[in-house]
Amino acid sequence: MAEPENTLAQRLQARFGDRIVECIEHTYAHAHGEVTLVVAPDRLLEVARVLRDEPEFGFEQLTDLCGIDYLGYGQVEWDTEDATSEGYSRGVEGLGPGRFDWDSRPRPDRQAKRFASVVHLLSIRNNQRLRLRTYAGDDALPVIPSLVDVWPGVNWFEREAFDLFGIVYEGHPDLRRILTDYGFVGHPFRKDFPLIGNVEVRYDAEQERVIYQPVTIEPRVLVPRVLRQDSRREQAEAEIANAAAGK
Repeated sequence: MAEPENTLAQRLQARFGDRIVECIEHTYAHAHGEVTLVVAPDRLLEVARVLRDEPEFGFEQLTDLCGIDYLGYGQVEWDTEDATSEGYSRGVEGLGPGRFDWDSRPRPDRQAKRFASVVHLLSIRNNQRLRLRTYAGDDALPVIPSLVDVWPGVNWFEREAFDLFGIVYEGHPDLRRILTDYGFVGHPFRKDFPLIGNVEVRYDAEQERVIYQPVTIEPRVLVPRVLRQDSRREQAEAEIANAAAGK
């Protein structure tokens, strides 16, 4: 009887040993055996080249890279425990990331590091996928090695993560903003970036150019009110109308 083949997670652990921080094989129902490999920044390029070049893994394609900000991770501003289950809305407190005083800003809770770069890899020849995650060592200046020399297609992905999260990809050949304006201040996907932004842009007819000015929007927490067409509401409206008419 043939022995069962080792899983991808087991082969990764056997190949890299203590060169990886963690190897997670997700077993919950909707994960479909997904594997997440966590690597320290100083080991990222070494591990990436092995994942690409060795036939056992053969991850020749990088399908996506994204940045993550774990500031306030696990914290929520929606109050669903004390709110009533009736009506159209739920209770809400505007104290989450993006709505706070700087002294009371959210702090990392469940995560030791704030910023991470996550890569999704695909091996066509072996029909397998892998998630590769790297945490930046410094929250004040998050720096992670660039993967452009390993998978050249990651060029614009890293520029997007730099632009939106402020993650610096060391060794990138052209690390510039790609989605925001050249004069944009801050990184809009960071959790401590104001939800209404820092400045607003409009066209000034007198100056005949686009100008920047302070934000004029008042920060508010909006709770959507949803009206649904159903017989219960229609019956209630009819009863109220009949009562008002004395019927």
